[in-house]
Amino acid sequence: MNDATKPLVASADRTVSGLEFLRKIAAGEYANVPIGDHLGFRVAAVEKGRVTLVGRPDERSYNLLRSVHGGWTAAILDTAMALSNLTLLAAEQTFTTLDIRINYLRPVTLETGDVFAKGNVLQSGRRVAYCEARLEDGEGKLLAHGTGSLLISPKT
Repeated sequence: MNDATKPLVASADRTVSGLEFLRKIAAGEYANVPIGDHLGFRVAAVEKGRVTLVGRPDERSYNLLRSVHGGWTAAILDTAMALSNLTLLAAEQTFTTLDIRINYLRPVTLETGDVFAKGNVLQSGRRVAYCEARLEDGEGKLLAHGTGSLLISPKT
């Protein structure tokens, strides 16, 4: 399937479970998440309650200190948390981020290479899920850590 014929991920017509939907993205059957295309990351692995994103920011993501802006890190961690939650949702459910908290532990630069955002659902209820995500370099060194909660609701 070429990019022109892949269903757009941003469409609201998801008719399969979140897990199935994300597995199709990871397999290349559906287009990447739009923010991932924009910021340079993609869905690499998906399992129930867990998602791994891989990315490589470029100089467009730099701040004035010649390191990756914290907003890039926050975006990939928020996405990893959100998508880990999506793996647990039925086709009739949706969600939105309620809050995120990010701790920046090491700078990310071009020399860091590929980074891996590993999202994990810590607890999920009928209305709220609590998640975490770790941003690691290729050697598994922790660069940043995030926690967040997501509001789960029926699709309208």
